Amino acid sequence: MELSGNRILIFAADTFEDMELHYPKIRLKEAGAEVLVAGPASKTVYTGKHGVPVKSDLGFNEVNVDQFQALIIPGGYAPDKLRVDKKVLEITKKFYDQGKLIAFICHAGWVPISAKVINGVRCTSVNAIKDDLINAGANWVDEPVVVDQNFISSRDPNDLPQFCPAIIKFLQKNKKSQYALT
Repeated sequence: MELSGNRILIFAADTFEDMELHYPKIRLKEAGAEVLVAGPASKTVYTGKHGVPVKSDLGFNEVNVDQFQALIIPGGYAPDKLRVDKKVLEITKKFYDQGKLIAFICHAGWVPISAKVINGVRCTSVNAIKDDLINAGANWVDEPVVVDQNFISSRDPNDLPQFCPAIIKFLQKNKKSQYALT
């Protein structure tokens, strides 16, 4: 399968954008990845802003970044809560420091902003946080999906058909270059 051997972490908290969490979770599992959801507490149900629940596999305190190849941050209202959680920012920064994929969509750009890892990155988001990204040093563009360095970003749920394939392609390419080094 396309992504067998990859472990992907998705952040969750109440009021996440339902489609932006569930669509990548299902699509990446279909591609063979192991996808785990992390929330403030382990084995807790979080409810999306449209009422669709998700149960966390891990609490933020249980996350070991070394065990994952990618981080996905869904939008909705949850990123505004996540961006003030020190553990979330620490995890995001570790993904960045290790050169691992950080994919965010819609309002989720708030998390890399608060983790102070977005300066100089070309990215997109929902228009409502465009100024926040620019003020954090990002090079904001209005495109369905943007891949720059180890970041993938999209604007909203309508971009999910471009967002998920970009994640898969990035991880496949990264896996091939890892094999080339061994």
